[in-house]
Amino acid sequence: MSGTVLVTGGAGFIGSHLCERLARQGRPVRVLDDLSTGRRENVDELQAQGLPVEFLEGSVADPAAVARAMEGVQAVVHLAALPSVARSVERPLDTHHACATGTATLLQAAARAEARVVYAGSSSAYGDQETLQKHEGLRENPLSPYAAAKLAGELYCRAFARVYGLDVVVARFFNVFGPRQPADSPYSGVVAAFCRALLLGKAVRIDGDGLQSRDFTYVEDVVEGVQLCLDGTSRGCETVNLAYGRATTVLDLYAELAACAQRLGAGPPPAPQHAPARAGDVRHSLADVARAKRRFGFAPRIGFAEGLQRTFAWYRSLAGRNLLA
Repeated sequence: MSGTVLVTGGAGFIGSHLCERLARQGRPVRVLDDLSTGRRENVDELQAQGLPVEFLEGSVADPAAVARAMEGVQAVVHLAALPSVARSVERPLDTHHACATGTATLLQAAARAEARVVYAGSSSAYGDQETLQKHEGLRENPLSPYAAAKLAGELYCRAFARVYGLDVVVARFFNVFGPRQPADSPYSGVVAAFCRALLLGKAVRIDGDGLQSRDFTYVEDVVEGVQLCLDGTSRGCETVNLAYGRATTVLDLYAELAACAQRLGAGPPPAPQHAPARAGDVRHSLADVARAKRRFGFAPRIGFAEGLQRTFAWYRSLAGRNLLA
């Protein structure tokens, strides 16, 4: 598929990696981001390298901003959201506005432009299930306002496909990690937060007993999967999991990162501090990726251990430039 690709949330962690991948292939990219969680510096770095990335500041819940962003666009990757289960428990209406209202607004503009859409869904839609390996045929069971808002976006995708003939792929992300993920926020992803704490010699915080498990997926694999969905020929609304396909407990994640830190010369870390389990958290999250492989040829290439090593090395480079604190 040629032509300009609109990436909402393109200044964020996953979005900036996707923009870089597409732009390095010579595909013009337009970013729409309100910078509520994204960083303008992520886009500036791509532009400084001469990559064809245009930036528009605005919210996906603003019809005028979305209309401007959609001009001349043939395809959209909709990543913009207000992430974090914990934040959604504190601010459910803000989460709904960004995730549900923003998605409906974006889809309306995409339908008018007849643009193909890839929507970043969330594994949180599954909630807790008796089936350990989550597949797309399961009935959704959201446990938090964030999960509900992201699922509402999926339902809008299905409705717009039926009513307006829009071609949409809902790509459900699991626990994505890698370079550029913010590490200094109360809502930071666990890999980023653990890397920062270990590099600063601080105790990591583990919510609950640490035996909860996640399907940690390196960002490079996720953006490759998104591109496969974007360039696919599926019609209507298709839903697929994009994940590594292996579960790791939070305690095992900590052990891997602590070992990585010591291999690179860090001293023994302080003992982890346990906090109460968080409201709305899923106990176990593991993806079945067979459908994504069958429909779009998705196959993760970066192993979990390799991804952690790359990620820790990136945060270590920030620490070396005093950019981590």
